[in-house]
Amino acid sequence: MDKVILHCDLNNFYASVECLYNPQYRDYPLAVCGSQDLRHGIVLAKNYIAKSFGIKTGEAIWQAKQKCPNLVIVNPNYALYLRFSKEAREIYSRYSNLVESFGIDECWIDVSESTKLFGEGEKIANEIRELIKTELGVTASVGVSFNKIFAKLGSDLKKPDHTTVISQNNFKEMVWNLNVGELLYVGRSTRRKLNQVGIMTIGDLAGTPLSFIKRYLGKWGETLWNFANGMDYSEVTATEYHETIKGIGNSMTTARDLVNTEDVMLTFTVLAESVGERLRKHNLKGSTIQISIRDNELASIERQAKLPVPSYISGEISRKAMDIFNANWGWHKPIRSLGIRSTDLVTADTHTQLSFFEDYNKRPQLETLEFSIDAIRKRFGHYSVQRAILLKDSALNANPVEDNIIHPVSFFR
Repeated sequence: MDKVILHCDLNNFYASVECLYNPQYRDYPLAVCGSQDLRHGIVLAKNYIAKSFGIKTGEAIWQAKQKCPNLVIVNPNYALYLRFSKEAREIYSRYSNLVESFGIDECWIDVSESTKLFGEGEKIANEIRELIKTELGVTASVGVSFNKIFAKLGSDLKKPDHTTVISQNNFKEMVWNLNVGELLYVGRSTRRKLNQVGIMTIGDLAGTPLSFIKRYLGKWGETLWNFANGMDYSEVTATEYHETIKGIGNSMTTARDLVNTEDVMLTFTVLAESVGERLRKHNLKGSTIQISIRDNELASIERQAKLPVPSYISGEISRKAMDIFNANWGWHKPIRSLGIRSTDLVTADTHTQLSFFEDYNKRPQLETLEFSIDAIRKRFGHYSVQRAILLKDSALNANPVEDNIIHPVSFFR
């Protein structure tokens, strides 16, 4: 029996919640935007009136203002959005315990067994849309299909407040004529590569010999070819499922461009403090440090290296990040954002092989000091204890743990 998978997408979520709480803006073009002072000044969401002016998610505020000078700009209220997201999930859980988030405003729901109680998938989708509208005051579009990929595609096809069914019988007619860029995880770069060999639609991709796609795009090409042909067999993750932590990291767009190694060291110190604190909170140590660098033209690279021994000590994390940076960056352009990620995680009490040539006598004291700093910050706030280097430039100091933007969850685990 085919699965029955729903994908629920809360329409223009951030903007819809803002218009709900600020009814004076409902008849005006509105965009929820990041902080211009912190250089997060992009459009995160917009209402349909703003969309009619051609405003797009991800573009800079100044670009949006050029298209619509009267655009109403509001700052994001993540706590409020998270509350609405949680309440939406509560509605979904009335129909199934198999609910999987895909970002703050999207979820897959496996209702294959629930159809015996509540009726066919389309009926359940329509009920969910009505409940969201009446209980939350916002709207949702729902895709109904036999796999997650086509359910997601269905929720994108007709907005707002619509249900779209893509079945085994109609998916070729409904999906194959769409631009190949509409398929999940076909980004601009992959779409451009596919277009270069005449693959313009999802149907073109589905009909291309798999052997050619694998040679052209590698293993990733085979995954996309399977998606195009409706062969996605991934499961919807149960609500109570908690994925094993595979890495802990933070990235940060800085208040100004970084132009020298001192700027980078300061920023890595901020990020390493955050990563180290979160590792200690989960009783984990990382064996590998990854860094990400994005220049002021938005080109980015990632590099990584092993630590001598697994660590959650912030100073060791920042020094390794700096070593990786110095080995891989030639200062051809100023830097807009940096990131640090600790991977190859082990539990903090795991036995490790030590080197005869290193002095480990100070490590217990350093680890105790880190936990003492955590305790002080928990009681008196993050900025109550600071590294001396952070006093050099207050504009680059931050608390990435709290001053964050919510990013989508990856489809792949």
